[in-house]
Amino acid sequence: MEIRALCIRLLMTIMILLGVQDQKVDAVSLRVVPNRLQFFEYEPVTFHCEGVDYCEVLHKFKGKIKSCIKTNKRTPTGSSCSIQAVYADNSGEYWYEPEGGRRSNIISLSVTAGPVILESPAIPVLMEETVTLSCRNKTHSSNFNSAEFYKNRRSIHKSSTGSMTIQTVFKSDEGRYKCSILGAGESPESWLNVTDSQNKNYKSNPDEEACHFSSAATRIISTILVSALLVAVGLYHICKACCKREAGTSRAMSSAGPRQPVAVDPFYSTKQQVAERELTEEIITSEGE
Repeated sequence: MEIRALCIRLLMTIMILLGVQDQKVDAVSLRVVPNRLQFFEYEPVTFHCEGVDYCEVLHKFKGKIKSCIKTNKRTPTGSSCSIQAVYADNSGEYWYEPEGGRRSNIISLSVTAGPVILESPAIPVLMEETVTLSCRNKTHSSNFNSAEFYKNRRSIHKSSTGSMTIQTVFKSDEGRYKCSILGAGESPESWLNVTDSQNKNYKSNPDEEACHFSSAATRIISTILVSALLVAVGLYHICKACCKREAGTSRAMSSAGPRQPVAVDPFYSTKQQVAERELTEEIITSEGE
């Protein structure tokens, strides 16, 4: 019973720790300035880590961003750090992991050596708000260029000003966007996130959702495996205790030796029979008189 109680306590501790870890996730978020997902090479970018004193940003393949160590600054809502000039190999997923909590939202930046980028917001757009996408030409300071916009690789809008505005954003507007400028080139693709106005937490693109799902599945599987291990250990100790108890009983019976039969006095049996016979004869004689 003590072993079983110990296993139950350990399992409850694991579940409580997992619950506390999940509660810490919603308190952190990452954003970038300027608020867009695409950059030309040699442009600066600043990361803002909300809810922490030290902004330690990670890249999916490069690991910790070294420039954050030198440029870390405190902000009213957390901290920030900067990359003074980005290059094509700086493209990819960025996040930060506060101490004792899971990683923040992921921001996927695209850095191009090409002449065109799509300026779309890095943070999710609230439903029913207005969002403007701009097609920017590196060789021209003005965005007034004839541009064509694509969603999920299908042309959806042509503009003589280089911009496309969605007046009222809905969940159906979520997807992969890019643009092209006639005579200049095409931008990379970026995912436009749309979130419910009642939930301002960051939403994930499909790749992020797969990552978070995999992480959640890993925690669930780990919990199941640990629970099974605890149960197995408990059963092992219980069976071991039962075997020891049975072995002790067997040894006690063996040490006592075989049970001796009770001796019967043959003379006592004959004497009893004679007395019974005499009593019977007296009863018969008295009845005859």
